[in-house]
Amino acid sequence: MCSAWWKESVVYQIYPRSFMDSNGDGVGDINGITQKLDYLKTLGIDVIWLSPVYQSPNDDNGYDISDYQAIMPEFGTMEDFDRMLSEAHKRGIKIVMDLVVNHTSDEHSWFVESRSSVDNPYRDYYIWKPGKKGEDGRETAPNNWGSFFSGPAWEYDEKTQMYFLHLFSKKQPDLNWENDKVRNEVFSMMDWWLKKGIDGFRMDVISLISKNQDFPDAPVKENSIYGDAGRYTANGPRVHEFLKEMNQKVLSKYDIMTVGEASGVTVEEAKKYASLDNSELNMVFQFEHMDLDGGETFKWNDKKIDLVELKKTLSKWQYELEGKAWNSLYWNNHDQPRIVSRLGDDTVYRERSAKMLGTCIHMMQGTPYIYQGEELGMTNAPFGGIEDFRDIESINAFRELTQNGMEAETILKYIRYKSRDNARTPFQWEDGPFAGFTTGTPWIMVNPNYKEINAKKALENPESVFYYYQKLIKLRKEKPVIVYGRYELLMEDHKALYAYTREYEGEKLLTVCNFTKESVEFELPEEFIKGTVLLSNVNRQKTEPSFALEPYEALVVIL
Repeated sequence: MCSAWWKESVVYQIYPRSFMDSNGDGVGDINGITQKLDYLKTLGIDVIWLSPVYQSPNDDNGYDISDYQAIMPEFGTMEDFDRMLSEAHKRGIKIVMDLVVNHTSDEHSWFVESRSSVDNPYRDYYIWKPGKKGEDGRETAPNNWGSFFSGPAWEYDEKTQMYFLHLFSKKQPDLNWENDKVRNEVFSMMDWWLKKGIDGFRMDVISLISKNQDFPDAPVKENSIYGDAGRYTANGPRVHEFLKEMNQKVLSKYDIMTVGEASGVTVEEAKKYASLDNSELNMVFQFEHMDLDGGETFKWNDKKIDLVELKKTLSKWQYELEGKAWNSLYWNNHDQPRIVSRLGDDTVYRERSAKMLGTCIHMMQGTPYIYQGEELGMTNAPFGGIEDFRDIESINAFRELTQNGMEAETILKYIRYKSRDNARTPFQWEDGPFAGFTTGTPWIMVNPNYKEINAKKALENPESVFYYYQKLIKLRKEKPVIVYGRYELLMEDHKALYAYTREYEGEKLLTVCNFTKESVEFELPEEFIKGTVLLSNVNRQKTEPSFALEPYEALVVIL
């Protein structure tokens, strides 16, 4: 298999608003990141994926961009950014920027022009449609599509008496990628950032940029009001054509890393997006394993992910992409609740289950992503009422589901469990006021368990989750089998254990993880009886042919 630096790297995602506040205004900023680069160097990561720091009115926490080539004043200045980039590079850390080009803010100059008149040169930069007559003779939206943030996906604009498409917030109008001027504007902006010296892009909802141009009505799922827009927008008819053009005109000219967030992606589509021929992107984020606990009301429930289903899903991606495309490996990001609260145990076995989950994902084939605080075993937060939340998706869901008759306390229970805000509470640096994140009032609540869970305490404890993650990262650099080895699932129907092997150039690795609070008997595969323990989260020194795995134990044995 062809080697590449981005296959061998470990990426650390920073959500700037919640990482470190350097000026006491309660909002994390770029200078705060610069202050903490040595912490990340100690952890051992190679790449920072930086969530958006661009100019934005902040309707969706920076994913609504009003100027792609300016920095949001809350986060600092372009000089601050350049200094951070330089300081990161001095430490051997690369910076990958978030690229949000399915949509802009409605305050972007392009959209301000676009909505000003039907014959404005920027009109066709966005997707405008006339309404259609309903059965009662009244005008309705062009089709029945729903926004991914609840409500309709079309907003009526009084001035020109037409509708514009917004798959997300109504302050996030979708760009019209059918217009080659739009594509060239985007490519030019990307080139500007790459010339500045950044090391790649994480591309937000990139699988949605090509829409079915017939804009048909979509099927309405049970318990939904609107049609499923994803049916006609995810992996659309020209998406691969657009990305090949992007690669040809921009990406191929630089030695960078690219990862596409690809909602609705299938394994077959992923082989195109992330083909090893490097014609589009290096890898994609797929959500199949993260959606296993979905239900009738989309993600809003308190279901637990079934381990057998999880193994089946992750293994499918490991097998199918082998030798054809590259995986990205993750449990957490800014859009997911904390994994230790979702798949582990965030009380008695918090640290052990955090280490187990890290082991399980880092020993697979692909590039691992660590989300800020994951290396501390940070947990979901004990949010109270809806007034505690800041996430537009959660707030909209509460409003829509209560209007549809769901009990407020029931939906609050689901939002507390699944809200994106669980990932966005401030990073827990120390046990002082507001966890050392700010000297002011934080923009969102600090998880009150910061006195117990914080970076200062972790750095003082050689057995902490932090040092275990440091070890996971180090092993990846020392053992090519962890990066390039072929994956094989064992015991696929076992309800408690996730066991798999990796094999590469004469080395073979066995990973076994107990996903339960119970001890579980395990028979070591015969070939591994003479193996060496490479990693254990319970300090197991040697193995027996048959033994009991402790609750949430993770074990890696190498031949």
